[in-house]
Amino acid sequence: MDMRARVNTALKQAMKDKAADRLSTLRLINAAIKDRDIAVRGSGDEEAACCGDAEVLAILGKMTKQRQESARAYEEGGRLDLAERERQEISVIEEFLPKQLDEDEVESAVRAAITATGAGSIRDMGKVMGELKARYTGQMDFGKVGPMVKDQLCAAGNC
Repeated sequence: MDMRARVNTALKQAMKDKAADRLSTLRLINAAIKDRDIAVRGSGDEEAACCGDAEVLAILGKMTKQRQESARAYEEGGRLDLAERERQEISVIEEFLPKQLDEDEVESAVRAAITATGAGSIRDMGKVMGELKARYTGQMDFGKVGPMVKDQLCAAGNC
């Protein structure tokens, strides 16, 4: 079952269960996916009329990151009730994301991507990141992976 169908199935179930908070988060996910569809459709590329699973995963990852930042801001502002609401939305969104890789798995994925791309210097960092994004979208935090890639490329002595 593709991501869009999984979200729609969960949305229908939330309606049946009368789970208002879950339902509102699922509607936000659906709206973000439809917004992306409209943006792609406006670009004139008829083959990409709707976004695929990889794009949906990217949307979900972005939504999670936005809510984490919001929760942090609410905590700093003393609004713990709003921070908790953001965390509840994160938990609903994360149900649709694949399992996050642990640190060892991320390191081995970075090494494999460096080998696969034949990266030899820091100039090849974009190739390595592109390879990782193609294979592991939604499974790792690329903000944390970037410095790891840089460290491993610099460890080869080509910085």
